[in-house]
Amino acid sequence: MARVKLDLPEHFPYSTLIEIGIGHINYGGHLGNDSALTLAHEARLRFLRSLGFSELDIAGYGLIQTDAVLVYKNQAFWGETLVAEVTADEFSKYGCDLYYRFRQQSDGREVLHAKTGVVFFDYQNKKLAAVPAEFLNALGHPVPAV
Repeated sequence: MARVKLDLPEHFPYSTLIEIGIGHINYGGHLGNDSALTLAHEARLRFLRSLGFSELDIAGYGLIQTDAVLVYKNQAFWGETLVAEVTADEFSKYGCDLYYRFRQQSDGREVLHAKTGVVFFDYQNKKLAAVPAEFLNALGHPVPAV
């Protein structure tokens, strides 16, 4: 069986702590696959907030998730606290990939690697928008010359 491979960037400039709640646990007694994506969403919201943005307002544009990849490394259980790290990379004209690494806070074991592809969207005009310079500046990423 072919396995999904996900190469993570080396540097993660943002991290936050997220506790595994009972609603994240599946009938197997560990972090559920649907909840793994929910944790990535929570980490993304916090990452954007740390930059002064929200998913619906990044210099007037919103984000739309275009794809997701989840690679499980270890189980996570109710009551554990995870260190969620986030970075942006692989920029295109309209979007980028957001990468996530989740580690157990107490022992550092890796729990989950994830990636979500996002594009910027002008909801008022119902069309894709170029990556805002304000977003690139907030990340310390060079703004392409026009």
